[in-house]
Order: sequence, then C-alpha cells, then structure tokens
Amino acid sequence: MRNLRSALLSPRVCFMLVAVLFALTVLTPRSTATVPSLTINVVNNSGREIRHFYLSPADNDNWGADQLNGSSINAGATRTLAVSWDQSTVKLVAEDQDGCFVSTTVEATGSRDWTITSDAARNCGG
Repeated sequence: MRNLRSALLSPRVCFMLVAVLFALTVLTPRSTATVPSLTINVVNNSGREIRHFYLSPADNDNWGADQLNGSSINAGATRTLAVSWDQSTVKLVAEDQDGCFVSTTVEATGSRDWTITSDAARNCGG
C-alpha cells in the first residue's frame, strides 16, 4: 500500500494529473454562455389593440411564442419587453384586434423602439 501511495504522489503523476485537469477545463465547452438580451419598446399609436407580439429570424417567418403572454398593448400605450435573442437581427411581428399583422426588422442589440402607427401597412391575409 505504501508503494502505491508513493507512486500516486510522485511529481510525475501529479504533473500529469494537473495537465489533464487543465486540458479539461480549457477544452470543455461552457454551458453557462448567456444569450444576448434585447429590450424592445413597442409604442402602439395605431388606434388598434395589439393582442399578440412575436419574434422571428429576419429571413423567415418561423415565429416564436407570443411575447405578450395573454396580455395586450392598448391603443396609445407603450410596452417594454425584455427578450433573449441570439442573432444579429430580429423580425418583430404584431397582431392587432382584427387578426392583421404588421412587422419590422431591427438590429438585435441593446434597446430598440418600434412605433406602430395607423399608416403601417397591415397584412390581413387577403
């Protein structure tokens, strides 16, 4: 038992153990990476209630979950949404009380303002 203990505590074994632990630490992917945060200020000057708000990659229409979580943005109101987004741009999509959609694409950094007006071209599916 004494010879085994001496062999395990030898400088060579200790050096190899430290080298392996260092390599594992440096080469192991970090699972604590954070997704960039984006703040979106939606100003509803459209005269219509916004009932749903979605995010999508800028180059397609694969919308994510409704960011309003069952609430709405009344006409004349502003809502600030804090979201996580891992791409450089994001498509913002708002659905009004009539089931019509308006959208815009913004840079996905920091804080962005989107003012929806009555003049915004709506897509009502027809």
